[in-house]
Amino acid sequence: MRVISVVADLAVADIDAARSFYADYLGLSHEEFNLGWVARFTSPETGAHLQVVTRDASAPENPVVTIKVDDVEAALAEAQRRGFEIVHPLTTEPWGITRFFVRAPDGNVINIAQHH
Repeated sequence: MRVISVVADLAVADIDAARSFYADYLGLSHEEFNLGWVARFTSPETGAHLQVVTRDASAPENPVVTIKVDDVEAALAEAQRRGFEIVHPLTTEPWGITRFFVRAPDGNVINIAQHH
């Protein structure tokens, strides 16, 4: 498994209200996607981005970060081998990713994802 990118998942109460700060003020003005409960804002100049999340639509907890990998099944197998708690099972989501959530030893919930 190889990590491809890391995206912060910030908890917000309202995505539309958050847009003013992250897009207008910080310049992350390109909205890559918005599913109503999660949206990603990106800088058109630098490609820097972050996601804002109100409440994950299909998982029991919100992650603090999304880590994109090249082999999500290998990542799951390694997490299980190490005895880490799987918070959300390996799932292929309707919006085009396969993911699972794992709890890090420090308690943070991490979304491990692979885009297809």
